[in-house]
Amino acid sequence: MDDGFGKIKVIPDHFQVSTPPSEDSLQNRSSPDSQPSTGNSSRSRSSLWSRRKLRRAAFMLNLFSLRGLPWSGADGQEKVQLTAAELESLRSQLADIEEREAHLKAQLEHIDEILRSARLSGYLYIRSRWTALPGEPAPIDDIDVDDWLPRFVVLHGQCIFFYLCSTDLSPQDSTLLSDVVEVGPLPNFIREDEGTQYSFYILTRQGLRYECSHVSEVQVDTWLSALRTDCKLGSDVEVPNGS
Repeated sequence: MDDGFGKIKVIPDHFQVSTPPSEDSLQNRSSPDSQPSTGNSSRSRSSLWSRRKLRRAAFMLNLFSLRGLPWSGADGQEKVQLTAAELESLRSQLADIEEREAHLKAQLEHIDEILRSARLSGYLYIRSRWTALPGEPAPIDDIDVDDWLPRFVVLHGQCIFFYLCSTDLSPQDSTLLSDVVEVGPLPNFIREDEGTQYSFYILTRQGLRYECSHVSEVQVDTWLSALRTDCKLGSDVEVPNGS
């Protein structure tokens, strides 16, 4: 009877594999006392080896006929068949790419709007402190604590916006110019690997004090001038020297 392996039919003992004669077989052939069962055992092992080899060949041939593998059409162009799961995965990836593209486009439009319409914008090192209100104990002296963080600051309209970075669509914090009661310079200080830092502060009526710094003295003077003008504050505060 025929044995079937997928789409390939195998006829037992149809293919005979020649093996080199071993010393035992030569001795058995030359010896008159050799038993006929030895020859039968060799033929059985040869047949088993042939069947295993044919099974592997049948498996490889059937593998190339599986769905989803590339195949050539009548016009000679290579085509690919996709399963439903693969097609859904590609659609999901395309949707993610389109969403990412829309987000990047919104970021670019936001930056463009800031650069065109903002009164002033740029990166500053920021840290915040709360001033003691009447009747409250004085805050702990933490002037030497290095907790400055870079923020993208935007002076636009009637607000000051603090963004984590320039590409963010929403600010991390903001304050109204009408709440600003005082702006002024702070003593210079030195940060490791960055040299001298020039700084100023923005104080709100709620007692929140934003301390801002930059490596450029010109940038600090520009911010002070713009804030004093927009907040309608005087400029009679002296600039302290030293650190």
